[in-house]
Amino acid sequence: MKLILNGNINVYYVQTLCMIFFPGEKFGAAEEASADAPTLTLTLTESDEGLTAAAEVTLREKQAFAEKFYAFSDTVTRDKTAKLACGAAVISACGELMGYRPAWGMLTGVRPSKVATELLQEGLSKTRVKKILTSEYFVIPKKAALATDVAINEQKLIGNGSTKDCSVYVAIPFCPTRCSYCSFVSYTSPKLLALIPDYLTHLIEDLEKMFAKIKELGLHVKTLYIGGGTPTILTADQLRVLLGKIASLTDVFALEEYTLEAGRPDTITQEKFSVAKEYGVTRICVNPQSLCDEVLQSIGRAHTADDFLRAFEMARESGIPYINTDLIVGLPGDNFQSFSQTFDKILSLHPENITVHTFCVKKAAEILRQGSNVYSLRGGDAGKCVDYTQLRAQQEGYLPYYMYRQKNTVGNFENVGFSLPGAEGRYNIYMMEEVHSIFAVGAGAVSKMVDYRPENGGKPIIERLFYPKYPYEYLKDESTEEKISAMEEFYRRHRLI
Repeated sequence: MKLILNGNINVYYVQTLCMIFFPGEKFGAAEEASADAPTLTLTLTESDEGLTAAAEVTLREKQAFAEKFYAFSDTVTRDKTAKLACGAAVISACGELMGYRPAWGMLTGVRPSKVATELLQEGLSKTRVKKILTSEYFVIPKKAALATDVAINEQKLIGNGSTKDCSVYVAIPFCPTRCSYCSFVSYTSPKLLALIPDYLTHLIEDLEKMFAKIKELGLHVKTLYIGGGTPTILTADQLRVLLGKIASLTDVFALEEYTLEAGRPDTITQEKFSVAKEYGVTRICVNPQSLCDEVLQSIGRAHTADDFLRAFEMARESGIPYINTDLIVGLPGDNFQSFSQTFDKILSLHPENITVHTFCVKKAAEILRQGSNVYSLRGGDAGKCVDYTQLRAQQEGYLPYYMYRQKNTVGNFENVGFSLPGAEGRYNIYMMEEVHSIFAVGAGAVSKMVDYRPENGGKPIIERLFYPKYPYEYLKDESTEEKISAMEEFYRRHRLI
């Protein structure tokens, strides 16, 4: 796509807006774009009163134009005023050209409830917040209501945090097979799976160092999350070694939440769940993605719907109190009839958490190399499926408590976590809302040091520390001591200890 920008304009923001209307488009030098590529010309001009954005978009013989003015305000920064003006102009022009109104309007970020949270913290009523989202940000009413509800529920769970709080993430980046839509760092070949014993040894050494520093700094671990990949690819004995070591390093029974991803039903056994229960795990994720066998086969899942049902029954019998199931809306080959049947079946199982993702087209996903035409502006049945999950979940007593969005999702829809009251998955909220530090260990893991005090003006100060992406690189990595020193330096520099 060709972009011609005039004025002090946030290029990345404009690109994300354009991707809503032209999914899959690439941005390069304007002169390199093909003759029939869509073109956006955006001009931002300033007067004493405010900023005016003028957007003209062209697609072959079609053309549309929109101009939006936003006045300066004592309560809104110039950058935000520019973003509002540019967003309104681009959304209006592209919407007219394509005959499409995006559900989330000009909200393109990972956290669509963030604006609602900020407005609520200013003391505005729920009704006023929803009105601002629809009138100023072009969000459709039902999404404005969802964002506001999620913001309210999140803030209840976050409460008044402490600078002494933190969470821990442990990465197990291996899977039995690779799903065609997946772009996570996870490894499936026999050669790479053979690295698991050495990987565990190195991981445990790093965990010992990390927990020693957490204890030295006087921090309180609130949640612990073992993710992947698929952690239950470990054998029961390997899982016992890992969980046993963690239990020796921290009081796992004092954790607010202890999560083990068991996402692939084909890796689950009763023995593994027994080990998890013995060592204090309180939340497990058993993820079917779909209960349509044809869809599962098409996306490379090595299990059937019946396999999931057996795995779910094992999870219930294990006595682990909270079960989450992940589903994906808009998978290739899925439709409203098959997805609604999947969702109704999941509801009948009554898991404590249900996370509904919208199919996201990642650049590294195998499905793109297969030549599949997976990009979609309106998303086909996806919007109807998303609406169905939110209606039916509410009818069954589930509350939306967690939400995020990704680029290149089908129909530009969201991912929502639903929970029965009191069973919310807290790690995801703490990580996404950046309320305290996340200490992460393992290949591809990213520690996030956070200073989220009111005196920062409501904006957290964040520093990230990255482990090597690949397991074979991680096995050679000797940077843990350096990372731990950087973590301590962050806490001392910001006077958090």
